[in-house]
Amino acid sequence: MKPIQTTTSAVTPWAEVGRSHPHESAILHVSGTANYTDDLPEVIGTLHAALGLSTQAHAKIVAMHLDQVRSASGVVAVYTAQDFPGSNQCGPIIKDDPILAEGVVEYVGQPLFVVVAQSHELARRAARLAVIEYDALPAILHPRAAKDASSFVLPPMALSRGDAQAAIASAPHRIQGTWQVGGQEQFYLEGQIAYAIPKESQGMSVFCSTQHPSEMQHIIAHALAIPSHSVQVECRRMGGGFGGKESQSGLWAAAAALCAFRLKRPVKLRADRDDDMMVTGKRHEFHYDYEVAYNADGLILGARFEMISRAGFSADLSGPVATRAVCHVDNTYYLSDVDIRAMCGKTNTQSNTAFRGFGGPQGAILIEYVVDNIARLLGKDALDIRKVNFYGRNDSEGRNVTHYGQKVVDNVIHELVAELETTSEYRRRRDDITAFNASSPVLKKGLALTPHKFGIAFNVTHLNQAGALVHVYLDGSVLVNHGGTEMGQGLNTKVAQVVAHELGLPLAQVRVTATDTTKIANTSATAASTGADLNGKAAQDAARQIRERLAAFAAASFGGDAQTVRFADGQVMWDDHHLPFEELVNKAYLARVQLWSDGFYATPHLKWDSKTMTGSPFSYYAYGAAVSEVIVDTLTGEWKLLRADALYDAGNSLNPAIDIGQVEGAFIQGMGWLTTEELVWNANGKLTTHAPSTYKIPAISDCPEDFRVRLFHNLNVADSIHRSKAVGEPPLLLPFSVFFAIRDAIASVADGKINPPLTAPATSEAILRAITAVQPSSPST
Repeated sequence: MKPIQTTTSAVTPWAEVGRSHPHESAILHVSGTANYTDDLPEVIGTLHAALGLSTQAHAKIVAMHLDQVRSASGVVAVYTAQDFPGSNQCGPIIKDDPILAEGVVEYVGQPLFVVVAQSHELARRAARLAVIEYDALPAILHPRAAKDASSFVLPPMALSRGDAQAAIASAPHRIQGTWQVGGQEQFYLEGQIAYAIPKESQGMSVFCSTQHPSEMQHIIAHALAIPSHSVQVECRRMGGGFGGKESQSGLWAAAAALCAFRLKRPVKLRADRDDDMMVTGKRHEFHYDYEVAYNADGLILGARFEMISRAGFSADLSGPVATRAVCHVDNTYYLSDVDIRAMCGKTNTQSNTAFRGFGGPQGAILIEYVVDNIARLLGKDALDIRKVNFYGRNDSEGRNVTHYGQKVVDNVIHELVAELETTSEYRRRRDDITAFNASSPVLKKGLALTPHKFGIAFNVTHLNQAGALVHVYLDGSVLVNHGGTEMGQGLNTKVAQVVAHELGLPLAQVRVTATDTTKIANTSATAASTGADLNGKAAQDAARQIRERLAAFAAASFGGDAQTVRFADGQVMWDDHHLPFEELVNKAYLARVQLWSDGFYATPHLKWDSKTMTGSPFSYYAYGAAVSEVIVDTLTGEWKLLRADALYDAGNSLNPAIDIGQVEGAFIQGMGWLTTEELVWNANGKLTTHAPSTYKIPAISDCPEDFRVRLFHNLNVADSIHRSKAVGEPPLLLPFSVFFAIRDAIASVADGKINPPLTAPATSEAILRAITAVQPSSPST
């Protein structure tokens, strides 16, 4: 693998932002000493729980015979929905998601009861002994069947601009069709887990692998009918989350808390991988109908899009996911006349939830598919069609307002794509691949360059807030706590860098502690790529207050102007004065100067009308583009990614090394979604791909040997933390280029004149079907 390239901003010798610091837990990770929830020392008397799961997709529960479960070896107790003192609900928005099924089951794998035993294995074995009587009900297993039956978890949503119907009717060229992209399992390395420890006065302490401790606190409090102040939820780190632990960790936390509450003993509920995949929701599968008009240059004149998602049996976060899909269906392209409809199909399958990108990838890839089709129909390079449709660069061009009404004020996609086109040698490689394919009847190469524009902020405005605490101790060390959660993405490292920079300290003097609902209250989920933006700003606010107090004290004590006091490299300097930070802190303590502070941040200038689906929901946009080159065996459908060039707009990167790692990881994860990761349900509604043996995530051998990732130098126009940009979700759109490179290779079988009917994921079987469809001996499609 070739060395990774990066572009960084110039930093002063003492600056702690903009530097490539290692992840704060890197040594712990590689040495196996990082504590995850299951690694915490167990309290004496700890019991273990397991869930009993439904075997029916949709049925009335006639009776649950649990005597064999209760009498099984090591079993201490069995609890059902009736045992909750409070609410048996864990839905994050709509209360349509029971913790334990009550009266009816709505998918295979839905939890019915929880069994508590002396060990994890005994609890799992006992759970299998239940005898459940069902009265089967009709099941809806496909999103299109849900649409046909008007089965939705939420009312359909619509957004339009201009007159799409008229624009399509009067256009010289039109294209219409259907398409689909599959869902995706989060496949976090650490599964769902909660460890509940009862406290005095009906209190409950829960260690939980979750992206949203405050939501877990609320669910547990409601389930146990106790105040939120009696529930403490703590998360030091997760072994991956990817959205799967935003809302759906609630079921596990509440079930463990119920058992601990009833038994007055610590209870741990840890999901086996199969159970985890059978119970929890995934990325939403999307089905599309489209009609698009364009001219001879490939400029899109009008478009109609209809999107149907597999929501599963409950609403969960399907509404916000669909909203983000609607807001990202434009990707980097200006759509003058457009009509968009989105439906959240209710199916008797797992309730789908957040996954990195949160609907954005499902919206953006549709327009990329359409552009790819238009290019082939016109006999042009898809990159040229993309450029024709890009958003404008300024107001005078009249093409810089999105279909939902937000002005694109920071559009750098023209410059970014131009740079990548040059550095990747796109045009030369295109010619080389054309020559290769002409002389290679079996192995075919493909090439694609795809861009992206991704909005940063929660679509729900009030969620864009965060708090932090910063404590300075007498030895000059600093402790930070904030509302974000660490799931391997480096959030704590970045927040520590921000605080160290603000106080002029080496990074080693700053430590970030576990996320804890008793320290920062009412936090938002670590999601929507806002972790560093929100919590970094809150921590900066807290550190700034301490710095200003120390500066004022220094000037008052020794003379000078507080405005001239500088904090750098562990020293405090002004005029002719020079003090070590620790010494100034001690003097300030003796003078009774407050050495801790809270900080708060709320993202400004956001507005969103959910009824009209218009406003300015995003603080800014993150841009990127990637070029992928693949080779496909047309006899087997096997393929390999030969080279990938990615250029990502991280703004003024807080930590280039971590950001590049995030881009690499997102690229491979997104590639898996679009190629190898296939979710399959059988005719009875059972998920058959519920383990690594049947569900294939990318491995190291799937990474390209030539992987070139660079950061695009671009200060954020928004007042983000040190003018950086988010890097969690947007890079997942970069591997669109892999999918379309595979499609390009398939199209070469017919000399690039036929659009291959390739759906995602592009498994080897799907590739072979597409090859068969475009081969000269086959009818044109």
